[in-house]
Amino acid sequence: MNFIIAPAPTTSLAITGTDQRFPIRRVYCVGRNYVEHAVEMGFTGREPPFFFMKPADAVVPAAMGDSLTIDYPALTKNYHHEVELVVAIDRGGKNIRAAEAHKHIFGYAVGLDMTRRDLQGECKKQGRPWEIGKAVDQSAPIGAITPKSACGELISGEIVLTVNGKTTQKSDINKLIWTINEVIEHLSAAWELQPGDIIMTGTPEGVAAVVSGDVMVASCAGLQPLTVHLS
Repeated sequence: MNFIIAPAPTTSLAITGTDQRFPIRRVYCVGRNYVEHAVEMGFTGREPPFFFMKPADAVVPAAMGDSLTIDYPALTKNYHHEVELVVAIDRGGKNIRAAEAHKHIFGYAVGLDMTRRDLQGECKKQGRPWEIGKAVDQSAPIGAITPKSACGELISGEIVLTVNGKTTQKSDINKLIWTINEVIEHLSAAWELQPGDIIMTGTPEGVAAVVSGDVMVASCAGLQPLTVHLS
């Protein structure tokens, strides 16, 4: 094709055990998917799942086993960490039943949904979209994907975030309000999933502000851990 400008490079994630990479098409995010986090955000109960997106180029991929650095963004004084299990889709579909959803999963990674909480809060008050709070440059640092063929289907496992060595978030993915397979069922009813889509499945309680100079270490269910320096 004869493009007038060069197309942007494809964002991709490393895959453990191989030099191949996973190309990212879309980044779907699930809101309030742990009970304790829903409570700390002022909500209770098993409300229907809801979704928002980040642009693919908001993803900052970690090299295998290496740490990465992201910038503290403009316009905020309250930048929050949210550790999440990330699911990578390699088989598309729509109206996927929860019982069949595991067949569409390539693998898993741990990531951070970084959020300009003050700006998100103002959007909520005014009934406006969340993009300025959530779809931030470099707001989705993600570690290497472990293929499901190597780790099995993840339905439980500890998820933890430390900041400067202190644990701030700690839970278990078996506490998801909507399981991964249920999330895929709901998501695929709204959008046709495609290979290359990733899903950030929600964060447990303990979200908090970070500042320049902080070091965040995310781990989940034996996956490749993720170390993120905030400059």
